[in-house]
Amino acid sequence: MSYADVVFINNIKDILSNGYSDEFLDVRPKWGDGQSAHTIKKFCIVNRYNLQEEFPILTIRRTAFKSALDEIFWIWQKKSNNVADLNSRIWDSWADDKGTIGKAYGYQLGVKHKYKEGYFDQVDRVLYDLKNNPQSRRIMTNIYVHNDLNKMNLYPCAYSMTFNVSGNVLNGILNQRSQDMLTANNWNVVQYSCLLYMFAQVSGLIAGELVHVIADAHIYDRHIPVVKKIIENPQYDAPSFFINKKVNDFYKFTQDDFVLEDYKYTELKDKIEVAI
Repeated sequence: MSYADVVFINNIKDILSNGYSDEFLDVRPKWGDGQSAHTIKKFCIVNRYNLQEEFPILTIRRTAFKSALDEIFWIWQKKSNNVADLNSRIWDSWADDKGTIGKAYGYQLGVKHKYKEGYFDQVDRVLYDLKNNPQSRRIMTNIYVHNDLNKMNLYPCAYSMTFNVSGNVLNGILNQRSQDMLTANNWNVVQYSCLLYMFAQVSGLIAGELVHVIADAHIYDRHIPVVKKIIENPQYDAPSFFINKKVNDFYKFTQDDFVLEDYKYTELKDKIEVAI
C-alpha cells in the first residue's frame, strides 16, 4: 500500500473521531447556495514523507498529478498571480476584474530584495544558497506578507517553505495555516515533493524528507460522507516516480519531465463542492 494512503487515512480518522466542530459558530466560508460551510478540525497535524522510500501520492483516490504540477510551476517558476497563466481553472473564483488573485502566492515569490550578494527574489535566493551556502540554516521562503494582505484575494494557505541540507540530502518543511483535507491535502504533498526533487537536482543534491505542518486541518461538513467512503477504498502500492535527470536549470522543468509509472488508484465519482 502507499504510505501516503496510510497517513491520509490516519489523519481523517483522527479528525472525525477527535476533532473540534465549529457547527454552532459564525464562520466565514460559504457554500455556493449561501449556506455556512462548517468544519470539523484538528490543530497542528504534522506528517513526514521520506522521498527516498516512495513518492507520496494517494491511491485510495486519484490525485491530479499534472494539474498539481501546473499550479506549482505557476507559483514557483512563473511567479504569477494571473489566472490566465494557469492551465486549470482552480483559481478562477478568486480572480478580480483584472484576472489576478492580487498580490498573493507567485507575486510574492517574484518580489526582489536586496542582499549583500545582490538582488534576488525568494526563489532565486533559495537556488543561490543551495548551491553556494547549502549548510545555511536560513534557506526559506515566506509569502504571508502582512503589508500586502489587504491586496490579496485570498490569504496564502501554504505560506512558507524551509529548506535544510544534511550532507548531500535536501529536506524541506512546508508550513500551512489551513487545509481542506479532501480537496487539497495530497495535492499539496505531491506539489512540494516535486519542488524538493527539482531544487535538489539542480543543486547537486538528493531529495530527502518533506515535513508537512498543518495548523488547521479540517474537513468540511458536506465532505464528511465523501471522505468516509474514500478511506474505505482499495489501497495500492505507490507508483514509481521518475524525473528527467538531464534538466539542470529549475526554470527549464516542464510537466513532461515527470512520470508516474504504474499509478493505480480509485477514481472519485462524487461531485465535490468547494467552499469559498
